[in-house]
Amino acid sequence: MGFKVVVAISSLLLGMSCGNQSQKVPPPNIVFILADDLGYGDVGCYGQQYIETPHIDALAAEGMRFTQFYAGATVCAPSRSVLLTGQHGGHTYIRDNKGVEPEGQFPFADSVWTFAQSLQEVGYVTGAFGKWGLGMVGTSGAPDRKGFDTFFGYNCQLRAHRYYPRHLWHNDEKVILEGNDLVNKAVYAPEVIQRQTLKFIEDHQDTPFFLFVPTILPHAELQGPEDEHYRKYENSFAETPHKGADYGPDASVGGYASVAKPRATFAAMVSRLDAYVGEIVAKLDELGLTDNTVVIFSSDNGSHLEGGADPAFFNSSGGLRGHKRDLYEGGIRVPFIVKWPGKVVPGTESDFVGAFWDVMPTFVELGGARTPKYTDGLSFLPTLLGKDDQQQQHQFLYWEFHPNGGRQAVRMGKWKAVRLDAKDIEKTTVELYDLEHDPSERRNLSANHPEIVQQMAAFMTQAHQASAVFPLFEGE
Repeated sequence: MGFKVVVAISSLLLGMSCGNQSQKVPPPNIVFILADDLGYGDVGCYGQQYIETPHIDALAAEGMRFTQFYAGATVCAPSRSVLLTGQHGGHTYIRDNKGVEPEGQFPFADSVWTFAQSLQEVGYVTGAFGKWGLGMVGTSGAPDRKGFDTFFGYNCQLRAHRYYPRHLWHNDEKVILEGNDLVNKAVYAPEVIQRQTLKFIEDHQDTPFFLFVPTILPHAELQGPEDEHYRKYENSFAETPHKGADYGPDASVGGYASVAKPRATFAAMVSRLDAYVGEIVAKLDELGLTDNTVVIFSSDNGSHLEGGADPAFFNSSGGLRGHKRDLYEGGIRVPFIVKWPGKVVPGTESDFVGAFWDVMPTFVELGGARTPKYTDGLSFLPTLLGKDDQQQQHQFLYWEFHPNGGRQAVRMGKWKAVRLDAKDIEKTTVELYDLEHDPSERRNLSANHPEIVQQMAAFMTQAHQASAVFPLFEGE
């Protein structure tokens, strides 16, 4: 899908105050909190039974909960690339978690444009706090070259496997965490990042801002202080210790540590994430920013299996099939919540079928910025404002995943097609599911509807643009 014309609702969002043409209504602040590997069913308002998430649940109660919203990909770097560029996985620049030495991932090209850059152009102050993974400091993909005035956190997603890293980054400055050396654990990185996140809000309370919070919680490894979050669940579950790559002289940067009580630790990490969401909301309240701030909460992909995580026990996929690295629903359907006082009706639910590439056109419309001509997304602002009759709909949604033989997926209306072994023409198969009657994708109907399979396969061919850097098929 190509460029979509977005009709600005400037009279509502960015228009002049009544009777005074000299006073502009300020554009809303935007806060996007992106959890890492949080499953569709890992929070209470999406069905979680074991872990309490009162602050995230409150966002849903005070805003809109989307039930059919999707991540950009089934792993982190391409999902973030889709989110920031507004291009689905067949068009976006980063399509895999390819690392580079000595630190970081393959970078965005100079030509890549993000919605953060568009917001900068119209006066937003922008900050990112958490995990980047789209280009090392000093490269064309560094956060300061892709629209962020301030970055604090992990530049490299491999190093973000560890919760007690040797260092973080503040823009191009390496911040040493004294006492952390892969032998000793002294400084819990998420807590340091959270303090900087709240400081950003305080520092820029008088200027329109975009705050991006790509936290690493609750991505494995399973680690955290034995504080109130842990003690709450410490004796709640039957536990089997997980043996991992322990801290010590032989520890690797990207390993996952052993954990004695993996279920309690995971629950504590989700609880901590929820508390951090609550702190951000409370800071907005304290500074009088709530009424003019859009707060979004989501996750970069589905639930994970690494490091001792137990998504089956927690029903982390919410009854959906699959996990991270799958293109079944459990790997790509994610929680998506939007709170916007006075605009989004509290306690509402939307079945709009959208995805991360829709965030770009929505955010630039919110901020009165320009939409790049190459977005695959649709603004879902009409849905937020309760104007469903004005909401454009996708003809189809598309995903691709390059490892594990190559995979593609398409959703068209109630139909979902998943292609496995895409790189091997002799082995490849296309499965077909009716999500309306089979949301858990248990009944493959491809033999019953060959004409729909053919149409979905055609969409896969149409959506995939060859990439010399991240080829999905041999010969690209």
